[in-house]
Amino acid sequence: MKIQEKIKNWIEETLEIKGNFALAHPKNIKNGDYSFFSSAQNPEKDVKKLNENKIPEIEKIEIVGKFVNFYLSKNFFAGSIEEINTEKENFGKNNLLEHQKIMIEYTDPNVFKPFHIGHLMSNAIGESLSRIYDFSKNEVKRVNYFSDIGLGIAKAVWGMKALSSEIPNDDENIVTKTTFLGKAYAYGVSQSKENPRIETEAREINKKIYNKSDSEINSLYQKGRDWSIEHFEHLYKKLGSNFDYFIAESEVAISGKKIVKEWFSKGLFIESEGAIVFQGEKYDKKLHTRVFITKDGLPTYEAKEIALILKKEEIFNADKSIIITANEQNDYFKVVLRAIKEISPEIEAKTKHLSHGMMKLPTGKMSSRTGEIITAEALIDKTKEKVFEKIKDREFNDKEKDEVAEIIAIGAIKYSILRQAIGGDIIFDFDKSISFEGDSGPYLQYTYVRASSVLKKVEKIDLKKLEHTSKKPRGTLDTWKTTELEKYLYRFPEIVERAGKEYTPHHIVTYLTELASIFNSFYAKEKIIDEKDPNSPYKITLTEAVAHILKSGLYILGIKVPERM
Repeated sequence: MKIQEKIKNWIEETLEIKGNFALAHPKNIKNGDYSFFSSAQNPEKDVKKLNENKIPEIEKIEIVGKFVNFYLSKNFFAGSIEEINTEKENFGKNNLLEHQKIMIEYTDPNVFKPFHIGHLMSNAIGESLSRIYDFSKNEVKRVNYFSDIGLGIAKAVWGMKALSSEIPNDDENIVTKTTFLGKAYAYGVSQSKENPRIETEAREINKKIYNKSDSEINSLYQKGRDWSIEHFEHLYKKLGSNFDYFIAESEVAISGKKIVKEWFSKGLFIESEGAIVFQGEKYDKKLHTRVFITKDGLPTYEAKEIALILKKEEIFNADKSIIITANEQNDYFKVVLRAIKEISPEIEAKTKHLSHGMMKLPTGKMSSRTGEIITAEALIDKTKEKVFEKIKDREFNDKEKDEVAEIIAIGAIKYSILRQAIGGDIIFDFDKSISFEGDSGPYLQYTYVRASSVLKKVEKIDLKKLEHTSKKPRGTLDTWKTTELEKYLYRFPEIVERAGKEYTPHHIVTYLTELASIFNSFYAKEKIIDEKDPNSPYKITLTEAVAHILKSGLYILGIKVPERM
């Protein structure tokens, strides 16, 4: 049983109260390890009862006003440290959501268009949530729904045709190929805005792609699609993402149209100016009308979204299905999910749309429709350049330096995305993000490397030289004063559980950052390996526990750790 549950059960049984109180950690660690607000007129009587029936894990109980504070015992802390070092990466796995089947859809790029920093947002959040649920013993399936049809893509194909003399050869590198695709897309969009004839041509190309009726157009389309997918796979490997299912928009286009037509005959959708629409406001005044089949007879994103949701249900039948997109799609999803509710209330009830804000640089938001875009690769490379500057004088060969710089750069970006609650915009500051001190991914990576370096020194020394090594760490507790480290390390399972239940990876980021700060203070004050110090074995086990928790926590966030920095 988890310590939090055990304390809560003990309070309920001793005071004969049922679930009408919250057990939490005091804001100030000096005020104990757990606390609850007593609604009793005389809290002193409650404290007396609790003291008379005290469980072994509790050292003392104090009352401050109406708050009852509990202090855990040295033996509990020593036991939790032993448990961490025994279970290692398995410490904290806690049956979150009772072994549910969870499907998470995230990243969702568009072929022909650059993989931009918004996709990095979705990828970092989706990957972290996937790992939280994986870590908590759920069956997790990751889905990548990529757009490979639509008017925007038709404009990119028009751009490829117009710029045919610039199309790269097949033996060119993938970055050159996708750079050209981005240029073709931007050119097609800009030209169609300026010239109604080109807009009409793009619409014709869109139909030809959909019907596969033109060999030249189909060849250009297939070339661009293949290049994009190759580039995406390259980036997923770099970012540490492995998807179980890749579903293309083209795969659900026909079924989307069929489903909408079927429910049109049942009265869910209606005809409006030649198109088929769903009147969201009919079901909820806060919603609006959206087109599901155009007057040209083509299914829109909305129709394909319905087919996708039903397809995901068919291939996995999840207990919970999570979709992660930018918050620009909030209104879109409200209408689509309301339509799904009429088609299948059960599926709608277990579908959760999570939306994130935009990642911005100090220059502001960039738009792929104008060609002024910050790609994911450009952001990673720019961050990597700045990391190179920081580590240029360190003893790495060129290959090691490149690998370490990339791990640090991607960690810095992911940390910046995950450090705040999902939903708000992010200003990515290059210098702050790569700092080895304070609130940053590299700071956590550096702290892990520091703890690991201590443990490597332990491996190289003769432990027999340390006094009292015959004693287990618990044997030093008579002379040991509990530190903040013990008071933070055991909380890791609670933090992971909360992050999963509330869809909030930022709680793990906050916890790890606080833990790193506490360990670095401990490291500065204490000589961890000391032949003359009887507490040295216990300090070593504390350091080992810190390394395990940091490594596990960073893994859950999707952040790799280098061997050295």
